Amino acid sequence: MFRIERVAYYGEHVMSDKSESVMSSRQAAELDHAFERNGWTPADVKKLSSGDVLKKVRQVVLGAASIQVTKHLIDLTADPFIPEGWAVEEHQKPAGKKNSFFAWDASRVKFHLDPGQKDGKTINGNTLRTKLGGQQVLNANVLDYLFAHPELVPEEWKDKAIFFWGTIYRNSGGNLYVRCLYWGVSRWVWVSVWLGDGWGGDNPALVRAK
Repeated sequence: MFRIERVAYYGEHVMSDKSESVMSSRQAAELDHAFERNGWTPADVKKLSSGDVLKKVRQVVLGAASIQVTKHLIDLTADPFIPEGWAVEEHQKPAGKKNSFFAWDASRVKFHLDPGQKDGKTINGNTLRTKLGGQQVLNANVLDYLFAHPELVPEEWKDKAIFFWGTIYRNSGGNLYVRCLYWGVSRWVWVSVWLGDGWGGDNPALVRAK
């Protein structure tokens, strides 16, 4: 994400002729090519055109404001949060120090459903855990970071219970659990689910996008 830091800004440009186009057809084509070259989507362009976004961008172009890029780095190798009285059964960590931190970007993750979760079917959690062995599942450190920074959670996730299979817990009774993030009445919450339960289409695993 980025934050625009406002500094001194003197005046606004006022067009003398309202009927005059800001860009020539050649400039419009150049801008279109620039959008494509830099990975913009039609949805991104629509957001750029909304409200006063372009006004803020213009301040950056004129040197009256600056953009500060903020990276949300999640330490995947750190010890996970452990509910009281529980223990960690498994906590998957990336190999090598180079991959120890995961820079959060929603485009770098995706939902994964096993065939046993599709078309109205459910699959036992223990079976699903085994079948997820080939997936790059994310651990509970990502869950807890998103729980602490709910503004980073995409709006479209609200109709799902998102599971972080990279961390498996054992409760005081010896049962295995995995935690998930989901939208409660008015905020994001997390719960733990027993692996003896069933997982359906609204219970995806969060994995790295390849």
